[in-house]
Amino acid sequence: MTSSPMATPYDPHGPSSPGPGTTGQTDQLRAAVDRSFDQTLRRLKDLVAIPGIAWPSFDRAPLERSAEAVAELLRDAGLDEVQTLTCPKPDGTPGGPAVVARRPAAPGKPTILLYAHHDVQPPGDEALWETQPFTAVEKDGRLYGRGAADDKAGIMAHIAAYAAVSEVVGELGLGVTFFFEGEEEAGSPTFRPFLEANRELLRADVIVVADSSNWKVGVPALTTSLRGLVDGTIEVQVLDHAVHSGMYGGPVLDAPTLLSRLIATLHDDDGNVAIEGLVATDNAAVDLPEADYRADASVLDGVRLAGTGSIASRLWTKPALSIIGFDAPAVDVASNTLLPRARAKFSLRLAPGQDPAAAMEAVGRHVEANAPFGAKVIFTPGESGNPFQTDTASPAARLAMWALGEAWGVPAVETGIGGSIPFIADLLELYPEVQILVTGVEDPDSRAHSANESLHLGDFRHAILAEALMLARLNSGGLDVQPG
Repeated sequence: MTSSPMATPYDPHGPSSPGPGTTGQTDQLRAAVDRSFDQTLRRLKDLVAIPGIAWPSFDRAPLERSAEAVAELLRDAGLDEVQTLTCPKPDGTPGGPAVVARRPAAPGKPTILLYAHHDVQPPGDEALWETQPFTAVEKDGRLYGRGAADDKAGIMAHIAAYAAVSEVVGELGLGVTFFFEGEEEAGSPTFRPFLEANRELLRADVIVVADSSNWKVGVPALTTSLRGLVDGTIEVQVLDHAVHSGMYGGPVLDAPTLLSRLIATLHDDDGNVAIEGLVATDNAAVDLPEADYRADASVLDGVRLAGTGSIASRLWTKPALSIIGFDAPAVDVASNTLLPRARAKFSLRLAPGQDPAAAMEAVGRHVEANAPFGAKVIFTPGESGNPFQTDTASPAARLAMWALGEAWGVPAVETGIGGSIPFIADLLELYPEVQILVTGVEDPDSRAHSANESLHLGDFRHAILAEALMLARLNSGGLDVQPG
């Protein structure tokens, strides 16, 4: 999904061009967003400077500073009920600090919950960055820095949209709850108990999860499907202890070799996942040109793409299995030894409609049935999360599609995402009547989780306006409002 011809470098300090047909309140909200955009951008840069990482191996102090900075932004936006809350992990240590702020609804008005997360991924190998990871840098219409897109821009989009609506509309009857999580990048380990402990505080009619991507620069999208996820480890044991490869090599194969043979059975010759019992469909509503996918995923020339069916279906509605970790000695310290055991971690993305428990069982059956040369195979299940599919006929979804198209000036796309947001299943289980919208500020060039993460500033401005339009319409007409 490379940039379209309309995706010229964006001047964040210049005027914003209204899309076709924008009148009345849309123009007022656009002007309000534009007036405050420089301030919004400065605040986003300040957030990027805080390396709040929720992984246990990192210092927790920056994560606490990140939560306090977000809480202060909410107070500045006029929210009185701002709390920083935590929930203990199973081992008794505190979970990541979540920031919650509320403006209660007037009688008869709905409540919308605006979700994002303030924690970020570790920077990784800083030698791969062209800028300092935690120093926000503007270049060619983009803002570079860890968290600039994922997901501190989501936080600022929510706050800026609320501020714009408050400026234009005045006193809101719409209930608005901000929920900014502090451990999403660490797998949201306390999300479910946090929800259960704060069930009424977070109750809403509509939830907007601002942690996804648009179709491409200049074209907005509502994410209507997400793949689920299961992961775990596969260990192969072949010897009781390591032995000399010269003295004993030949009659027995080492554990890394046998594990590699087992891993090779996970895909067929075309690269499709070869585990029986997994849901897979080829019914994506739109497709992605191969050249765009190759460019976005940085596929090397000559590498053949894996799988069959449309590329969009391979990304959104079919399973995808990756080996994301491998325990074996590093090359620089390797000795002439037959290794007795080797272990790999797998990550399996699940198509919408797949039960994660059934998928985990299917992986376990497969690795046990394909144990190479009679080696001992130990399968250890890990985390799991449900896939998600939006009811695109819901009032909230129709309103979102209108608002996105109005803000960008081009029709919005209903798109799937190959990634997973497992906590959405918890939201639906605790609030079965809620309408969930998955939006975002990212684009295919954002490189979330990678070096040189960035945010397209033009699309960021449009995302703020789109959410402001949604808030204004919900405030005036509730969930019965007709978009357009």
